[in-house]
Amino acid sequence: MRKILQYLFEHNSLSRTEAYDVMMNIGRGVYNEHEITSFMTVYLMRTITIAELQGFRDALLELCVPVALEENVIDIVGTGGDGKNTFNISTLACFIVAGTGQPVAKHGNYGASSISGASNVMERMGYKFKNDPAQLKHELRETNICFMHAPLFHPALKTVAPMRKNLGVRTFFNMLGPMVNPASPAFQLVGVYNMEMARLYNYLLQETGKAFTIIHGLDGYDEISLTNDTRVITREGDSIMTPEKLGKRMVSASDISGGETPEEAAEIFTRILKGKGTWAQNAVVLANAAMALHCTGKYNSYEDAYAAGVDSLDNGKAYATLEKLIQLQ
Repeated sequence: MRKILQYLFEHNSLSRTEAYDVMMNIGRGVYNEHEITSFMTVYLMRTITIAELQGFRDALLELCVPVALEENVIDIVGTGGDGKNTFNISTLACFIVAGTGQPVAKHGNYGASSISGASNVMERMGYKFKNDPAQLKHELRETNICFMHAPLFHPALKTVAPMRKNLGVRTFFNMLGPMVNPASPAFQLVGVYNMEMARLYNYLLQETGKAFTIIHGLDGYDEISLTNDTRVITREGDSIMTPEKLGKRMVSASDISGGETPEEAAEIFTRILKGKGTWAQNAVVLANAAMALHCTGKYNSYEDAYAAGVDSLDNGKAYATLEKLIQLQ
């Protein structure tokens, strides 16, 4: 690792093969925590290259526990690291989408730079993490959703988890999470916190041949926040959409705060899913769910997808999905 660090400190970048080799060694426990932390720090000081991102992704997918799911599943995920401390918008959107009948394979982790990540809130709901394909398939058949806690599927992510938490800032691992869902979903809604990352994801997702939508809040959110316009990128092109178009009106940052503790985040999560959220909270979750549903190509318009999301939330289908999923644990 010393040679690699020296090479990078001299303003060089890794080839795809070199990046692959480093990540394979991280997953195999070759490096100590100080070496890995130093390596992560390099990418806090400069932008990751496409070749490096490809190499890291290739290694994580090779090392991971794969899960073959028959259904055309979708994943809804933000990269995290936007520093906005919103409530668990993507995870809530997953349950709304599942409540419409669209299968969801949610890939998530504990919050590294936020108070409560997807895994934090799912654990508090009573979900038991697992990597048994048969159990995950059963959950998907029964409830249209399963959850995959990233460290159980990715040795490298398990290795770096405490280091990421200690750093407390976004690292390139935030960028990798959405790219390494072990279920290889047919559809993806990916939220990113800046346009440089949107460009990288667009390049990588174009390669897959699958349907995707990348969203970026122009004021720095990695999801549709309705606090400003949202850039929406698909295989067909990109556009700017207003809060009024996406969620009927604009909201303020304080409207979508995630609370100060994991307990408070879990309370907000439950309240919204039970249909007791504020108008602003519901609008933001529904906008993200609608964009995900629209990504599947099963709806004629965004407005039709939004209506399906409203039906799922308002008629209790989303909350019933959570209740049934927890009963299966």
